[in-house]
Amino acid sequence: MGDYSKALEFYEKSHKILEKALPSNHPDLASSYNNIGQVYNSMGDYSKALEFYEKSHKIFEKALPPNHPDLAQSYNNIGAVYNNMGDYSKALEFYEKDLEITKKALPPNHPDLAISYNNIGQVYNSMGDYSKALEFYEKAHKIKEKALPPNHPDLAISYNNIGQVYNNMGDYSKALEFYEKSLKIREKALPPNHPSLATSYNNIGMAYSGKGDYSKALSFLEKALSIFQKSLPPNHPNIKTVTNSIDNVKKKM
Repeated sequence: MGDYSKALEFYEKSHKILEKALPSNHPDLASSYNNIGQVYNSMGDYSKALEFYEKSHKIFEKALPPNHPDLAQSYNNIGAVYNNMGDYSKALEFYEKDLEITKKALPPNHPDLAISYNNIGQVYNSMGDYSKALEFYEKAHKIKEKALPPNHPDLAISYNNIGQVYNNMGDYSKALEFYEKSLKIREKALPPNHPSLATSYNNIGMAYSGKGDYSKALSFLEKALSIFQKSLPPNHPNIKTVTNSIDNVKKKM
């Protein structure tokens, strides 16, 4: 499990030192707020994450030119928290601001652009606009295919996301095809208890559940739960989600 309380303690000590040493609008203070926000986001405490990301963003807005990549990253972070909170219109608003800056700042095949396209695809997927989601996910995937080696973990994310859209559309065979491509890369690239592996197992489990193959579904969901329990804090939303999925599958068997 990531030791989040230790990380928070460290970042807060560091922040106190910076507050004494620097003027209140110094970019290093913004980075410090950002780090604290990141820990809260990883813990699933999204309102706290938002509070610190917004403090960070206010400083960046004053200290940096309007097309600076750090501002884009800041918009992206805030968008991610809104996405995690399920406020998709807000998430889209911030992700589009990020994309606007990123497009101006980077060449058209830069991997960071793929991240921006990917995030927007994710929001459309959550909103149920699947054709839009596929459009943005495929833009992201094309960039990644050109820019990255074939077993890079970011390609796994890309396959996973496309699989998710097909899953939501009820095309479970297509979903499994992409989820399995994603899993193959992750199994090679990541340690056996990495949360992203658990995400893959969870998604494959849900696709099998959609197909009505409940014993296969259960086997993958239990693998996912086992990893999440080892790698995340006990009150993390992902653990609750998988536990509920397992209960639902058992009821159908």
